[in-house]
This record gives sequence, structure tokens and C-alpha cells, in this order.
Amino acid sequence: MSGHAPPPSSPESLVSALRAAGCVFAEDEAELILSTARTPAEAAAMAERRAAGLPLEHVLGWAAFRGLRIAVEPGVFVPRRRTEFLVGQAARLLPPRPVVVDLCCGSGALGVALVAGLDAFELHAADVEPAAVRCARRNVVPAGGHVHEGDLFDPLPAGLRGRVDVLLANVPYVPTGEVGLLPAEARTHEPRVALDGGADGLDVLRRVTAEAPRWLAPGGRLLFETTERQVADAADAVARSGLTATVARSEELFATVIIGALPV
Repeated sequence: MSGHAPPPSSPESLVSALRAAGCVFAEDEAELILSTARTPAEAAAMAERRAAGLPLEHVLGWAAFRGLRIAVEPGVFVPRRRTEFLVGQAARLLPPRPVVVDLCCGSGALGVALVAGLDAFELHAADVEPAAVRCARRNVVPAGGHVHEGDLFDPLPAGLRGRVDVLLANVPYVPTGEVGLLPAEARTHEPRVALDGGADGLDVLRRVTAEAPRWLAPGGRLLFETTERQVADAADAVARSGLTATVARSEELFATVIIGALPV
């Protein structure tokens, strides 16, 4: 047997196939595929899809986020590791029994990660994309939360107005003209609505900041990611809505988060 090629689902053959396709972390990815696949044939098929350019998380059916396995599906935005910083900032602001809303929720990763380990909370997540809503229900409902389909605040229960302690808004913030410069995995396999933030990348954010004060509880916080070059304009949008803006940065994760606080 020693002269024969290894079976297509062996670690060696998976690593070779992934490396040939340009996967930089071929060994790590092969390990994840083998730990997720139920059969050798499934492992080989997963490696084939990955080699064809499908994002690893869509191949696996899950993404790692703050120690959790978050279900993801083709056509749904994959939570980024840098966004763990946003959730960490929000976790420091949680009151007892918090009311949490995850807008532009995608898979629902942010809200689920934020309430993980809490005994008492109220969690709502919303997205305009039907595929994202279906995926979010797989993550948010078992965690004890609710998922709503619609544009930004529109589908949220009216009873949440003035009660939200932490509003997570992972809004798209890539300027329209730069979407084409994103990695192919994002451009091809994630919904454009989750990436394209309009001419300067802040269109959706301005809509969120304009309405956020009506939904936040006194002392409640709005948190969102942005890029360093957008900080001044994003903070201005927060201030115009009557919220007080502070900026948090993680050099390790290359993350910039703005926190808007509603005065008590």
C-alpha cells in the first residue's frame, strides 16, 4: 500500500488539496474539516468546496466566535474575530437582567455571545435578509432570544422602546466604491446588503443613530464597529442624535468600536 496515494479524506491529502488551492492555513483548516465531517466522504467533499473558494465557515456550517460555535450558512455574513472586541466592550456595560438588541444580526452571533452565561436577559435580533433570519433563528432561539425579519428597527416589538440597555448594530460600513476590493470570499459568498454602507460607508449607521435614542433605556448604549478613518464622521452622527460618543480600540484585533450613550 505504501506506493499508493493517500485516500482523499486523509489529513495529508486534505492538506495538499487545500494548500494547492492557496489556503494559507491548510493544516488548521484540514483539522477543522476532519473534526466536523461525519464520514470520510463528507470530509473529502468539504475540502473540495473549500478548495473551490467557499468560505471555511460556510463549508463547516459553523464559525467560532467568543468560544461558541455559531451556525452559519451560505449567503449569510460570517462573524469576524475582530468583532469579538465589540462584544467584549458591550459585556462590560451590561446591567443585571439586561435587555439586548442585535441589529443587522446576520447569524445572531453578537447577541448570543453577549448573553452567554447570563441567567436572566431579554434578547432580540433583527435582520432584513431572509437567509440571515433563518440562520439567526438556529442560534438565537435556543439561546432564549427572539428573531425578527425586517429593516433595522421596523420589525422590533413596540414594547422595546425606551427599554434597551445594549443595542449592538453590526452595520455594513464598506463604502460602495470599495466593495469590489474586498476578498473574493466576502464579495462572492456574503450578501452585499451586509457589506455595502453607501457612498462613505455610513448610510446605514446614520439611520441607526437617528432612531437609537427612542429605543435605548436611560443610560443605554449603542455599540458599532467602524474604521479608523470613519471615526470622526461616525462619532459626529452619534453626537447629532443626542448620544455621547466614546471610542474604544484594539490594536491586537485591528478593531475600532464607537459607543454611544444615552444620558440618564
